[in-house]
Parts: sequence; C-alpha cells; structure tokens
Amino acid sequence: MIILAVALLVLFFLIVEIVAATLPILIIVTLVPREDRPALAHLLAQVDSSRRLRLWPALRAATARRRHLLSDRSPGGPHR
Repeated sequence: MIILAVALLVLFFLIVEIVAATLPILIIVTLVPREDRPALAHLLAQVDSSRRLRLWPALRAATARRRHLLSDRSPGGPHR
C-alpha cells in the first residue's frame, strides 16, 4: 500500500513538471500571432535566463511589451 502511494506521488509530480514545462509553449503557439512569435521569443529569453521559464513574470513582461508596441502603432501615436 505504501509503495502504491509513493508511486502515485511520484507520478503526480512527474505530470506537474511536464505540464509546467509545456504550458508556456502551448500558450505561445495557440495565442500569439505567427508574425509576433520571434519578437516574443527574444523578449522571453532576455527576461528569463533560467532553464525553466517562470510563466507569470514572463507573460506579464511580454504583455506589457506588446501593449507598448501596439500603442506606438496606433494612429494617435503613443498615449503618454
């Protein structure tokens, strides 16, 4: 019984690690337009140099950068 509990715990942690590793890639592939992916990849590489991407800080930085770029492209110019 104890062996089964340990095996299930190890399996749970394995699944959590796999999801944590693939979630940022899935978000980028499904939600980011194709033409913006290289710029986002470059930005994420600058923001987070660890092997494992820290999802929320990286997405907040990417969102802020995207909003900044969109405000610069708007007909009225930057809104500052």
